[in-house]
Amino acid sequence: IQPNFCAFRVVKFRRTGESSRSEEDGISGEHEVQIEGVRTELEPVELGDGAAVPKEFANPTDDTFMVEDAVEAIGFGKFQWKLSVITGLAWANAMEMMILSILAPQLHCEWRLPSWQVALLTSVVFVGMMSSSTLWGNISDQYGRKTGLKISVLWTLYYGILSGFAPIYSWILVLRGLVGFGIGGVPQSVTLYAEFLPMKARAKCILLIEVFWALGTVFEVLLAVVVMPTLGWRWLLILSALPLLLFAGLCFWLPESARYDVLSGNQEKALATLKRIATENGAPMPLGKLVVSRQEDRGKMRDLFTPHFRWTTLLLWFIWFSNAFSYYGLVLLTTEFFQAGDVCSISSRRQEVKAKCSLTCEYLTEEDYTDLLWTTLSEFPGVLVTLWVIDRIGRKKTMALSFLVFSFCSLLLFLCVGRNVLTVLLFIARAFISGGFQAAYVYTPEVYPTATRALGLGTCSGMARVGALITPFIAQVMLESSVYLTLLVYSGCCLLAALASCFLPIETKGRGLQESSHKEWGQEMVGRGSHSPGESQE
Repeated sequence: IQPNFCAFRVVKFRRTGESSRSEEDGISGEHEVQIEGVRTELEPVELGDGAAVPKEFANPTDDTFMVEDAVEAIGFGKFQWKLSVITGLAWANAMEMMILSILAPQLHCEWRLPSWQVALLTSVVFVGMMSSSTLWGNISDQYGRKTGLKISVLWTLYYGILSGFAPIYSWILVLRGLVGFGIGGVPQSVTLYAEFLPMKARAKCILLIEVFWALGTVFEVLLAVVVMPTLGWRWLLILSALPLLLFAGLCFWLPESARYDVLSGNQEKALATLKRIATENGAPMPLGKLVVSRQEDRGKMRDLFTPHFRWTTLLLWFIWFSNAFSYYGLVLLTTEFFQAGDVCSISSRRQEVKAKCSLTCEYLTEEDYTDLLWTTLSEFPGVLVTLWVIDRIGRKKTMALSFLVFSFCSLLLFLCVGRNVLTVLLFIARAFISGGFQAAYVYTPEVYPTATRALGLGTCSGMARVGALITPFIAQVMLESSVYLTLLVYSGCCLLAALASCFLPIETKGRGLQESSHKEWGQEMVGRGSHSPGESQE
C-alpha cells in the first residue's frame, strides 16, 4: 500500500454487543477504525439505518459479538425471504378457522344437528387452542422454536385430514378439538421468524406474514365455492390441509433459532446457523467470538411476573383478550346485521328466528359465499394501515389507535344507518381490529426476552382464545335482549384496551430483542440511531 496516493476512510459504526471497552468508547457509543501511517483527517462514513457493515470493516474492533450484532450486520436478504414464505405457510392455518363458518351450516343440514351442537363445533376448536397455547410456548422455550412449531403443524395436519373421514358427530367434535389443540402452537412461527429479523425490518416483515392469514381465509372461501357443490365438505376438510402439508415438506430447511441455541449453550450450532444466513445473504459475519449467555431455567411462568414484566404481562393479556373478543364478535355480528338489513331491524328479526324450529335448514348460497369473501378482504386494508403507522408512531400507539377506531365505529352503529353505510362501518371496524391484532403480534415477541418469548406469546394467545369463547354469548345471546347493550359492551371493552395499550411500560420500536431474562430490559441492545446519548432507556 502506498499511502501518498491511496485514500482511506474512517468508518464509524454504533456498537450493539457487549464486550470490553474503554470509558471513552462507552460514552460515545461509536468507534473509529484507523490505519497507522495514513492521513487521519479524512471524511468519516456513517452507515445508514439497517445497513450492513462493509466486509472489510465488519466488527473490526470487537473481540466478541452477540447474536443481535450478527443479525444486524448480516441484514435482510435471501434467507429471510425464504423464511417468510415457509413460516407464512404455517400461518395460513387460517383456513382451518375459516372452515368453521362453512362447515357448521353444512353439517346442520346434512346431519340434522340442533343449533347448540352446531355452536359446539366452533367452541371446541377454541377450547383446544386455549388449552394448548401455553403448553406449545413452554415446549418452544424448553426444546426449541423449530421443534415446537414442527410438532404443532404436523399435529394439526394429521387431525385435520382425519376430520374428513369422521363418520358421526361425536367423532368430528373430538377431531376438530384436536385440530384446535394443534393450531394453538402455530403462532410460534412468529417467534421463530422474529428472531431472525434485523431490527429495521422486523415490524414490516411480521405484518407481511400476517397477510398469509388473510390469504388463507380468502383461499378457503374460493376453495369452498369450487369443492362444496361437487365433492362435498369431507374433501374440503382434506384439501384445506394443503398449506400445512406443503410446510411439512419444506420444514427440513428451517434452522433452529440462533438466539435459542445461544441461550441453551449450543454455541457451535448457533454460529453455524449465522454463517449459513451470512452465506445465503452474501454478507460478512462479524469478527471475533460469539458470546454465549446460557440460561437453564427457560420457559418458566414465574419469569412473566418478575418486577420488570409483571405489569406488561397483565396488560398484554387484557389486550389480547379484547382483540379476539372484539374481532370474533364483529364476525358474528356482521352476519346478523346483514341478514336483518340494519341495526334497527335486528330485534324483530331475532324474535322471528327464535320462533323457528332449531332444525330449520339453510344451506349457504352463492350470495353468502360472496359476503364471506368481501368481509374477509377487509383485513388487507388493516395490514396496510398498520404497516404504514407502526414504525412511525410506535407499537403502543398503533394498538391504541386500532382499538379507538373500532370503538368509534361500534358507537356509530347505534344510528339507524342504511345497508351501504352499515357495510362501510363494519369494513372499517374489522380492518382496524385486525390491524390491532397484527400490532400485538409484532409487540409481544419484541418485549419478552428469548428465555420466555415463546411462553409469553403462548399465554397471550391463550387469553385471546378465552375472549373468542366468551364473545358468542355477547354477540348472539345478549343480542336477543338488546342490540345497543351488545354494541356498548364491545365499544367499552376496546376503550379499556386502548388505555391498556397506552399504559404498557415498554415501547419496543427501534429496540433490539433481549436475550436473557436476568437483565434489565433494553440493557443489551438499543437500535442504531434510535436514541440520543442522553435519552432514557426505560
